[in-house]
Amino acid sequence: MTSETRQQTGRRVDSTPSRLRSLADFYPDGILGATRDGVVTILNAQGAALLGVDAGEALGLPLTEVLKLLDQDGHTWLEVNRPFESISIVRGVPEQSWLNASGEEVLTTATLIRNEDLGQVAGIAVGLRSGRGRARLDRERSDLVATVAHELRSPLTGVKGFVQALLNRWDKLNDDQRKLMLTTVNADADRLARLIAELLDVARIDTGRLQLYPRESSAAVLVGRVVDSIEAGTARAIVLDVEDDLPDVFADPDKFTQVVTNLVENAVRHGQGQVSVSLASLPSLPGVRITVDDEGEGIPVELRRRVFTKFWTTGESGGSGLGMYIVGGLSRAHGGLVTIEDAPGGGARVMVDWPSVDLRDD
Repeated sequence: MTSETRQQTGRRVDSTPSRLRSLADFYPDGILGATRDGVVTILNAQGAALLGVDAGEALGLPLTEVLKLLDQDGHTWLEVNRPFESISIVRGVPEQSWLNASGEEVLTTATLIRNEDLGQVAGIAVGLRSGRGRARLDRERSDLVATVAHELRSPLTGVKGFVQALLNRWDKLNDDQRKLMLTTVNADADRLARLIAELLDVARIDTGRLQLYPRESSAAVLVGRVVDSIEAGTARAIVLDVEDDLPDVFADPDKFTQVVTNLVENAVRHGQGQVSVSLASLPSLPGVRITVDDEGEGIPVELRRRVFTKFWTTGESGGSGLGMYIVGGLSRAHGGLVTIEDAPGGGARVMVDWPSVDLRDD
């Protein structure tokens, strides 16, 4: 081998670790690799940041000087897991929570590398991830539980109170009083049933398990039924305008009805004057645009994206805060689109573009 060849070979060999580190730096989580002798062979930028070390200087150092993660009792990752002493059938270390030098949570997983099945551990590959995402998820779950508990407790309190009153004072109450209490209990029970149905829909939307049975349906008929039903239970005026020769929509009728019901009820709840509902053909593709206008305070531009998040509420109008999240989820599941604008006469305008053909993702 000539000196030139050795130099070329040396350059190729020397560039390999650098190339690997460069590629590893694009990985979103931290990566740390070490040999059986406990020498660090690779550490990307994300892993170095979590461990509080310099990625370049860490290469070649003992693993004990780099992987300084501690548990709540002050024991290190290596002391607890002892990867190089693992029995031959162990393949890795499941996710664990540790603290770095800054006191931040770091989540780790590890793979034990063996050159042959049931052979000794030749090296380890450790994945490192910030625990902030899990902490945020835990907070969101806690907020979800607290909100659901609050929403369930309110109607349950009413049901419990009126049932207790009926049991204790049945003989002292006249028929009209009994009927009023039972009517209130029935309304609270309906509210509970609807909230539970909404929570189930949210869970199905989140997990992609929403079951749809779409077919060609008349938007005019379905929306007309919704408007008539809501108008019968409110003193507010609801005006429905339907364009001539309106095409059908491709929709699960129950889900389509649920979307329109949530939109119209939101408009009644948040507005003050007349609610306007209109149906028109889409300008760009076969379908129907459902437009619902109210005469309330409207929705500021900076808040319009938040409307479609879970438990988003505003003002003192009540509601579970799930309605618009479900509207967005059910519309997208059918290939539709929801947008919010300012209504011409003040207030909010919500538009749903619903296709006449199957645009769902397979």
